[in-house]
Amino acid sequence: MSTPWESPSQTPDLVLFGGTVLTGELPAGPDRAAQVHGASALAITGGVVTAVGGDGLRHLAGPATRLVDLRGGTVLPGINDAHLHLVGTAMTLFGHVKIGAAAAANWDQVVSILGNSPVPPDGWIRAHGWDSATLGPGGAQALAQCRQDVPVVAFDQTGHQLLANAAALRRAGITDATHDPDGGVIERHADGSPTGLLQDGAAVLMNSVLPDVPGTVLHSALLKTQALLHARGITSLTEPGLGPGSPGLFDGSGTTGALELLGDMAAADELSLRVAVLMLFAGTGGVSAAAVRRGLSSGLAGTYLSRGIDPRRLAVAGVKVFSDGIPRSNTAWMHEPYGAKCTHGHLVVAGDTDEERVAELGRILALIDDAGLQAGIHATGDAATETAVELLSGLAPGRGPERRHYIIHGAFSGNETLHTMARRGIGYSTNPLIRATAGDLMRGVMGEERFARHQPLRSALSAGAAVNLASDSPVTSTDWRRTIIAAVRRATPSRAGAANDPERITSLEALAAMTSLPAWQDHAETYKGTLRPGMVADLCVLDGPWPDENRIEELMERQVVLTAVGGQIVHDLSGWPA
Repeated sequence: MSTPWESPSQTPDLVLFGGTVLTGELPAGPDRAAQVHGASALAITGGVVTAVGGDGLRHLAGPATRLVDLRGGTVLPGINDAHLHLVGTAMTLFGHVKIGAAAAANWDQVVSILGNSPVPPDGWIRAHGWDSATLGPGGAQALAQCRQDVPVVAFDQTGHQLLANAAALRRAGITDATHDPDGGVIERHADGSPTGLLQDGAAVLMNSVLPDVPGTVLHSALLKTQALLHARGITSLTEPGLGPGSPGLFDGSGTTGALELLGDMAAADELSLRVAVLMLFAGTGGVSAAAVRRGLSSGLAGTYLSRGIDPRRLAVAGVKVFSDGIPRSNTAWMHEPYGAKCTHGHLVVAGDTDEERVAELGRILALIDDAGLQAGIHATGDAATETAVELLSGLAPGRGPERRHYIIHGAFSGNETLHTMARRGIGYSTNPLIRATAGDLMRGVMGEERFARHQPLRSALSAGAAVNLASDSPVTSTDWRRTIIAAVRRATPSRAGAANDPERITSLEALAAMTSLPAWQDHAETYKGTLRPGMVADLCVLDGPWPDENRIEELMERQVVLTAVGGQIVHDLSGWPA
C-alpha cells in the first residue's frame, strides 16, 4: 500500500506499523482526523521520516530494516518541553535532599529528614521541594534552629523562595542590617532580624556564597536526567536560564560552567536531547539593562557555535528576563490588588518606581532584540504581561516578530493582549500542571474571577497566538501526560474541572502545544515537531491508543515504550518486538 503523502526512495532503516500515527499538527477542530489522516505506519530513513501511511509500508523493508509492530499503540512526535530547567531538574532529582510532598507531609518531618542527612564534602546541606501549599505556614520557624552544626538551605518547589537555617544566615552574613535587594524580600521578625525566608531576588544573597556543584556530580546527574526524560518520550526542551545570573534562580546550579558542560556533552556525543538555552544575566529579581549589556558583550551567546556544535542539537536561543515574581510571594504585578496583603506587586527589574521599572524593562528588551536574540519574559501578573507585550510591540518593525520573543506563564485581564501577541508574533508558554497542582492556593490568593481566567488556553488559540504547554520542571513533574490532562480538565486538587469551562482545550490541541507549537518557539518548525515526510524522526510510542476525550485520564495508563531522536533509538522498553 502506498502512503497518502510520499514514498521513500531508499530502503527504510525503521518501519513502525500496526497502530495509529498522530502527526502533532494543530487540529482545525475537535475532530481527531485532523491529526490522524488514516495513518497506521511510518518509515524512517537516514534519521528522517520518509513515509507515513498504511501498514503496507512494512513491505518497503529490506534485510537491514528494523520492523516494529505497534500492536495497537500510538506514534507521537517527540515531546518538546519548552520550559524545563534541565540543570535544576537534574540537581533536584539526583543532587539534593528531597523534602517535597512525596517525602514529607509536615514541617516536623522536613526537620527530621534534614536532621538525619549526611553532611556533603562541601559542608552544606542542600534540600529541595517544600511547598507552603501542602505543608502550610511555619517553615522558617521549623528550619531556624535545625542542624546548628552545618548550614542548611532548602529551596522551594517554585524556585522563587528558599529557607535557610541560622548557620546558613551567618555564613551569608544576612542580618537585621541587610537591606532587601532589588526585586527581593528578606522576611523579618518584628525586631527586624531575618526569619530565614528569602524570596525572589533575595535568594542571590544565599546562593552567592554556596560552593559550586562539582562538575562530575552535575555531569552524572544530567546523564541520568536525560535518560529519564527520554523514557518519558521527551526529545527536545528549552533550558530557560543558564549563566552568570544563576545565583538568583533555584539552587544557583545553572552557572556558566553548567552552560559549558552541556557543550562538552554535545561535543562528546553524550547529548541526545535537543536543547535550546536561554542565558540568564540576573535571577528572579533586580535585572538591569547594565547587567544584560555586560552579559551580551561576554560572548556567551556564541558559546556553542564557536565549538562547531550542531545548533539543531544545542543552541543558545536568547535571554531569560524576570519581569515580576509570583502571586504566592506577593511579587506578581497585577492591575487589581490581591492576596492577604492586598498588594498590586510590581515589576522586579531595577528601579524605584513603576515608571522607572517599565522604562528599564524596555531598555532590556531592546538590547536583547538588537543582539538578534530571543527574549523569554517571565510575567505572572496581568500588568506585567500586558506591559511586556506593549514593550515588545514597540520594538523596531520587522525585528521583534523575527526574534519570536515570548511570554512565560502569563496572566491576562482580557483578550486584547492575546490578539496583539498573535499580530506581533509574540509567543506564549504556560504551565497547566502548575495551575492544577497549586490551584487551590492560587485561587485563594487571586480570587475566583481571576483564577477562572488564569491560563486562557482556548482564548489564546482562538486569537491565533503561538501557545505551548510546558512543565517548568522542577516546579512540576516532567510527565507530559499530566500536563495534557491538566489542560483538558482544568481541575485543582479540591475541585473537578467544570465541563463548561470556556478555556478548556482538546487533548489533541494540547498535544500540538507540546510538539509542533513549541517547535515554532525554537525557530524549528521546518524540521521538527510533526511527523511528516522530510521532518527529523523525533518520536515516541505509547503502548496503547490515544484515549477518547471524555476519558483522557486513561492517558496515565499509557506507557512510553520507544523514543527516537533523529531516528536513533534512545529509549527502548525491554520486551517490545522488533
